[in-house]
Amino acid sequence: MSSSRTTDPQPSQSAPDTLVSTVPVKGTQGSVIRPYGDMTGDGMVQVSFTLPVPHDKRAEGAALQLAAKMGMAPALLVHAKAIGPEHTFFVVYGSVTHLVEVDKVVVIERDFPLLSAKEVNQAIRKSLRRPLVVVGACIGTDAHTVGIDAILNIKGFAGEKGLEYYSEIRVVNLGAQVLVPELVERAREEQADAVLVSQVVTQRDAHIHNTTAMSAAFREAYPSGKVPLLIAGGPRFEEGSAGALGVDRIFGKGTTPAEVASYLVHAVGQRHGTRSSEEQQ
Repeated sequence: MSSSRTTDPQPSQSAPDTLVSTVPVKGTQGSVIRPYGDMTGDGMVQVSFTLPVPHDKRAEGAALQLAAKMGMAPALLVHAKAIGPEHTFFVVYGSVTHLVEVDKVVVIERDFPLLSAKEVNQAIRKSLRRPLVVVGACIGTDAHTVGIDAILNIKGFAGEKGLEYYSEIRVVNLGAQVLVPELVERAREEQADAVLVSQVVTQRDAHIHNTTAMSAAFREAYPSGKVPLLIAGGPRFEEGSAGALGVDRIFGKGTTPAEVASYLVHAVGQRHGTRSSEEQQ
């Protein structure tokens, strides 16, 4: 499914949101499902995309042509809106024949226990005997601090307090548009145990380039084995891409402060040869 929005127009209410039916398809083996739209197993999906053409009848025909090539048949154009003079945003609703084999879906599970604030503080005192220092920033030209602030600021996110709330974590939030050399220098000054970077801007894979550049800079500036934990977060990072990007952990959309704090305890404990009380049980 393609979805490349350059604006946020409101789609038509003509088509319902697409859900997934969990009823196995007749004549198949194992856990095989099809999308659910109007009724079970009808294969209906809704996709949105933008084409670089002015909004007219030809543009709408181009959108339906693309939908057909994506395997949607029949396809219904339920929304079209001009985005300036040269682009048009579309929402298309239609049926696909593709099946989903749920048993073959690979999911990266959390490999550390989720701890309470009290357990996090206790584990840090035990493993470090001092506060754990976290330096955070939005690097490059990224000015969107909502993600890093949700994790670091005491007000937190989704009803959870941010890392500033933890008595054994010292947070240094550098804010937005921080250059990588500045981040490295500040991390060294603060003797950071972990560095968190947030990347919301993803045009032309900016989040990938910025993260790999950040990783390379830290590994050049620090002796082998002394690099702080490098953590990147943002809505467009792929799960399991930490190794390719040169960081220790990737966190995606919906990540809460408790998850990040629990991971820090887990990773720092591994580096110092200790484990949280829950991991020892």
